[in-house]
Amino acid sequence: MMPFFRRLFLHQHAWLGVLCALFAAVGFSGKAILVKLAYQDGVDAITLLALRMVFSLPFFIMVAWWANRKNSVSLTPQERIWVLGLGLMGYYLSSLLDFLGLQYISAGLERLILFLYPTMTVVLSALIEKRVIGRRTLAAMALCYVGIALVFMQDMDTQQRNVLLGASLVFASTLSYSIYLVGAGHAIARIGTLRFTAYAMVVASVATLLQFGMMRPLSALDLSFKVYELSLAMAIFSTVLPVFLLSIAIRRIGAGHASLLGSIGPISTIYMAYLFLNETLSLLQMAGSALVLVGVLMISMQRKR
Repeated sequence: MMPFFRRLFLHQHAWLGVLCALFAAVGFSGKAILVKLAYQDGVDAITLLALRMVFSLPFFIMVAWWANRKNSVSLTPQERIWVLGLGLMGYYLSSLLDFLGLQYISAGLERLILFLYPTMTVVLSALIEKRVIGRRTLAAMALCYVGIALVFMQDMDTQQRNVLLGASLVFASTLSYSIYLVGAGHAIARIGTLRFTAYAMVVASVATLLQFGMMRPLSALDLSFKVYELSLAMAIFSTVLPVFLLSIAIRRIGAGHASLLGSIGPISTIYMAYLFLNETLSLLQMAGSALVLVGVLMISMQRKR
């Protein structure tokens, strides 16, 4: 592990990439904290997700417009289908399931389950390519899921209400995002990372707002000022900025290094949940988190090699 950090810090301009990757990880991790704080004021998942997307949408429309100016080539019908399908799968459905799950489980457990996406992409890729998963990868996956089981037991002891439902919803969210990642590689190569991300986020935002319009009356927006503040903070600091910071990090230090630095995310969520939500910080939770981190790092480093 030390040679990895030594190479990063000695490489020219790597510091900016490292900082961007770290800030992006913390920003993404802070989303669960903001969601849980908003739930304390009585807002429901569908309304809160709509507020997050409506505040994020102008930024992504501007990015899509800017990306179009740089690359004026129109998308083919097949590429439009890819953007529509992957945007709905990776950002709309995944976000909806995640917000629903956060109603029932702790922010720490949610972030650890979401952090399992590399294990799922390995399985999905192996199924698609019809290849065998190696023993080292299987051992790493076992560590991950044993760790999740330990943190899940902690949540059962402290909350004891619909924890299984919440964990299942977040697991489904992670699976949805993993399917998006497996399918997005080809589309991103053809369309471009920034352009594809902006288009996919616009698709997800429109779908979320349509869902809100069909399922909630306008009176559902009669919320406290605190909810609107948290929604705006979620849009800026846990959606828009992390997306662009991660793009900068990937350009500077590569996707593999950025992914490894992102492992700070679950740890930051657990400590922020302890500080801002008064969630427990037990030895069982720390042991489970350590197993998940080790397992994901083993898989990430192996895939990078």
